[in-house]
Amino acid sequence: MLASGVLGISLDVFERLHRAGAGAVVTKSLSKEPWEGYPNPTIFSVGAGGWMNAVGLSNPGASNFAKMIKPNHDVPIIVSLVGSVPEDFEFMVGEFADCHVMAYELNLSCPHVAKVGLEVGDDPELVKNIVSTVKDSSDVPVVAKVGLGTVHYLDTVGAAINSGADAITAINTIRSMAIDVNTKRPILSNRFGGLSGTPIKSIALRCVYEISSKYDVPIIGCGGISSWEDAVEFFLAGASAIQVGSAVGDRWLQVFGEINNGILQYMKKNNFSTIGDMVGIAKRS
Repeated sequence: MLASGVLGISLDVFERLHRAGAGAVVTKSLSKEPWEGYPNPTIFSVGAGGWMNAVGLSNPGASNFAKMIKPNHDVPIIVSLVGSVPEDFEFMVGEFADCHVMAYELNLSCPHVAKVGLEVGDDPELVKNIVSTVKDSSDVPVVAKVGLGTVHYLDTVGAAINSGADAITAINTIRSMAIDVNTKRPILSNRFGGLSGTPIKSIALRCVYEISSKYDVPIIGCGGISSWEDAVEFFLAGASAIQVGSAVGDRWLQVFGEINNGILQYMKKNNFSTIGDMVGIAKRS
């Protein structure tokens, strides 16, 4: 899948991604009202396949985006939602009631926007209320996206699952920062941002392994996946699907075909008939 926050919210781009091999597309996180986000600079490369960003969850708002996707389309779209209270999510889900939506991914772990994201994910009781509200408001599957905050992320996972979450996405970007030694100031306008890409892959992989070892729930692996080998590692650790984000910025659309072809060749070589045959094998060895 395309990970949330990558390549905007254009349905035309989503269609190109799907044709290029993305099994599904996750939208940018949408809020109840439009958000402008932070001023530049908001993103920069940290090298070695890593990126740091503090875009500020800029988006046109759930209502406006819902109008964009109401016509019939063939793209499996997962709508990412972000908010502070259950009522925000209830309103947004209502806006998509007439849309063709594959699932809702609840962003409970953005590391650089106040009052949403990690501040929500660090409150297991609030997580329970949000997930329950979305489950009660729609028959569409609900995915909780977790990250690393001040509360142990497994507590957030447990709260989401106990409230009916159908799957978990792990993980979000990791809170970080960088300073320009020449200006002697933080590089990002927000000072703190989210680290993504290759530098966080091993952390994301560990989280997937831990979640799958403790909970019987479908997991979508996310964080630093840029090759078929990375994808297979996540399957073996316990993920049933994977998301690609930063690698799309480096290699554009061909990354999906490259990863898909590599997975198929690996499956053929190792006599796996389905992705499911690989899921969690590393825990049994």
